[in-house]
Amino acid sequence: MNTALQTLQQDIGHTFKSAELLKLAVTHPSLTNEDENITESNQRLEFLGDAVLQLVLTSEIYQLYPKEREGVLSQRRAALTKGSFLSDLAREINLDACLFLGKSEEDSGGRTRDSALEDAFEALIAAVYLDAGIETATTIIRKIYGPFADRLAARGQIENPKGHLQEKVQPIHGNNALRYAITSTSGQDHAKVYTVTLYFGEEALATGNGSSKKTAEESAARVALDSWEVPPKA
Repeated sequence: MNTALQTLQQDIGHTFKSAELLKLAVTHPSLTNEDENITESNQRLEFLGDAVLQLVLTSEIYQLYPKEREGVLSQRRAALTKGSFLSDLAREINLDACLFLGKSEEDSGGRTRDSALEDAFEALIAAVYLDAGIETATTIIRKIYGPFADRLAARGQIENPKGHLQEKVQPIHGNNALRYAITSTSGQDHAKVYTVTLYFGEEALATGNGSSKKTAEESAARVALDSWEVPPKA
């Protein structure tokens, strides 16, 4: 087993009884197209992991907010299971370093692609569930997420990062102070990665990547929110 997978187990606090199950969780479908010895990817595990994650988060949120109605609970759960958020969690545990990819997928930036990281994260949760049961899966989900209320508070600030950034800038500098521009694209037609640069006037503030222009713009806005203060009006 490679070093990245060993480190991952240490970080999440679970050593797999089945090393093959862990390897399957990080096997991208592109590898099955290029290696005849690889016959299965993490897609089936991703399907199961989505269900496990939904169950655990539903239970946690239900207990955390005893007075909230179903609609609000559903919104909170959706914020914690959104694809872009799961890919961020995957990066936090360095799951990107663990992926087994086909060469073409690797060369086209697949290791950083949100969709690949989201699928691998859900597959990892499924692998833990199959390897050690729902209690261990719940423990690891809690460990990765940390305090759910804190995660939700943070999501509330960045769920609409472009809008939140615009709200900070518009009262001082007007509606047209910010501009987003596609600066590069990579990957095949069915799996493009867009790079967007965010400008304040002529100043480049941040760059972001995503599988669409919209998600790349949101990524750039998040970076700007994390690191940039709105300058006063001259």
